[in-house]
Amino acid sequence: MVLGDPRFFERAGPFGLEEIHRVTGGAVQRAEKLDGRKLTGVAPLQTASSEQVSVLHNPRYAGAMQQSRAGVIIVGEALAGRVPDSLTALVVANPHEAWARVALLFHPSPAISAGIHPSAIIDGTACIEPTAEIGPYAVIGAQVEIGAGCSIGPGAVIGQGVVLGPGCRVGAQASISHALLGARVYVYPGARIGQEGFGFAITKTGFITVPQLGRVILEDDVEIGANSTIDRGASHDTVIGAGTRIDNLVQIGHNVQLGKNCVMAAQSGISGSAIVEDFVQLGAQSGLAGHLTVGAKARIGAQAGVMSDVAAGADVIGSPALPIREFFRNVAVLRRLARKGVSEKAAG
Repeated sequence: MVLGDPRFFERAGPFGLEEIHRVTGGAVQRAEKLDGRKLTGVAPLQTASSEQVSVLHNPRYAGAMQQSRAGVIIVGEALAGRVPDSLTALVVANPHEAWARVALLFHPSPAISAGIHPSAIIDGTACIEPTAEIGPYAVIGAQVEIGAGCSIGPGAVIGQGVVLGPGCRVGAQASISHALLGARVYVYPGARIGQEGFGFAITKTGFITVPQLGRVILEDDVEIGANSTIDRGASHDTVIGAGTRIDNLVQIGHNVQLGKNCVMAAQSGISGSAIVEDFVQLGAQSGLAGHLTVGAKARIGAQAGVMSDVAAGADVIGSPALPIREFFRNVAVLRRLARKGVSEKAAG
């Protein structure tokens, strides 16, 4: 396996230990073991060479570190004493963060190739910064504003009036309408943002579609995963707070207010008009009913079905979702009852 295959990933470097230390901070142990070698990339403990940086952030892999040939190992303070004397170590407070920073040093985001592809369709009233990149067959609507350093992928559609702040990236065949994007927003391929929400009035003869008159607001540094969908607001804007990370195949309904630095895993969903406060985490395939509130720093387990408000800092799982301790007490009771029933049946 080649980590960071140059056919697919940008590469930078090589870098000396001082440059690695600059982005990670922390304390250097046994720098002399590196013998002044330049470092060329990152790799797992098991496969790293003497010119690569590796990381140990889980004690269960400490055994692999004993056999590692890595040039530098990033390690947390609690495990620093287990690094072999033959290896150079960078001891940091948060190994995962340091690893991310080093990996970005060696593999920066692809550079923008400023310009508009000849096959792109651009409305004459669109305002596009000269440093932006517009890919093949992209469609840019009337009165669109695209900021400096943006990248619009092949076949992407940016609808009338949409505003993209500086440094945004829109993947291939994504579509954005009725939306205002802040700086450095990343919309992955196939995502759908700003389409009409699921709103209708019920009559005796059928349904009447209710106009969805709000927008989608994506604040700075938001990421929207591939094939995820975010409906525009009906009577209020749908808002995704700064720094939030949304995985692939996620659905967010109209009028949702999603706070700052939230995380939504794959196939999770939020129904209309729900309020999710800052730093909330939603597990894969979890679902929130509409018009409820999830407090800050709450955690929703995978496949949980949330049908009522969740207090700040709470951990809930199950469907209907319950506080985690209550859920497992219920499971234990059911198991005891099941075992008792089996025993009584056998005795009878």
